[in-house]
Amino acid sequence: MSITGSATAVVPTTPEAVFRTLTKVEGLPSWNDKMTRVVEEPESLRPGAEWVVEFHVLGRTWRSRSVVDELDPARGRFAYRSRTDDGNPSEATWTWGVVADPAGTRVTVGWSLRPGTFWRRVLLGRIRARQLARNEVPASLAALAAASVLAPTTG
Repeated sequence: MSITGSATAVVPTTPEAVFRTLTKVEGLPSWNDKMTRVVEEPESLRPGAEWVVEFHVLGRTWRSRSVVDELDPARGRFAYRSRTDDGNPSEATWTWGVVADPAGTRVTVGWSLRPGTFWRRVLLGRIRARQLARNEVPASLAALAAASVLAPTTG
């Protein structure tokens, strides 16, 4: 079972600035207000690299481990898998696309939630998907836009 969604926003800056902000692991909590902190960072961001972040949603705090599947700045593609760091078999795949747009940069994020336990399949996965689509992803895209506009143009 997979629950999918996507969202797109246009950011008034360069694709390079958006991609740099998007892939700066230590800066993730600055544009995702449900992410409270980065617990572990990779030595370098490349396919296979892992990082751990902490989330706080609906009164619950948990850690999520992510693994890079694709990192292609030239094509503006970034994809990774994430799962809670507690052994639960549920997993999510996140794909990001960053392309030039007449107004700056078009950013598209897609997600595929794969709930691996009974209650996540029957109830919690659907609730989480609605939260992402209605509130969290649009808020994160707006905050990513603001952070990208303020990002240095080199580096």
